[in-house]
Amino acid sequence: MYPQADGTAGIDQLALRARMELTFELQQFLLEEARALDEERYEDWLAMLTPDIHYWMPGIQARYRADERRTPSRSAMAFFDDTLDELRVRVARTRQKTAWAEDPPTRHCHIITNVEVQLTATSSEYRVHSCFANVRNRNEVEEQVLYGRREDLVRRTDAGLKLARRAIYLRQAVLLAKNLNTFL
Repeated sequence: MYPQADGTAGIDQLALRARMELTFELQQFLLEEARALDEERYEDWLAMLTPDIHYWMPGIQARYRADERRTPSRSAMAFFDDTLDELRVRVARTRQKTAWAEDPPTRHCHIITNVEVQLTATSSEYRVHSCFANVRNRNEVEEQVLYGRREDLVRRTDAGLKLARRAIYLRQAVLLAKNLNTFL
């Protein structure tokens, strides 16, 4: 421990180092996931998910501050409310000849930042907050940017880190994109 200006003991250096290493490990996991999505390595991405994954992105409503319903309800409309099987179907859909919105394919760039890690009551699970921007380009002039915050539950398994839950909160209340052929 090291002394603070007020004379009190500071943060335990070993605990600080362990927390920094854990944060770095989880940040690397999120960056690897983003690269897999950018490179359309969807099977690799699916392998990064737990069998009980819940992938949820609610619709966003502009609300006055006086409105008591500040957070989206799980019972309200969601753009995504998927299990692993449903995510597999969405991935398979991108490979179909009838997926006209993906021919030519969309070029993605996922930017992940502001990664913050919280310990949970379960020693093998971590709550990970992050911000994202998903820049999507298609054809010559089509460009959309989706941005927002994510709340993930990442689980340590025998096979490594896996994403068990993801809640995606877009900042746009109105989506101007022609489609949502993306994973965030």
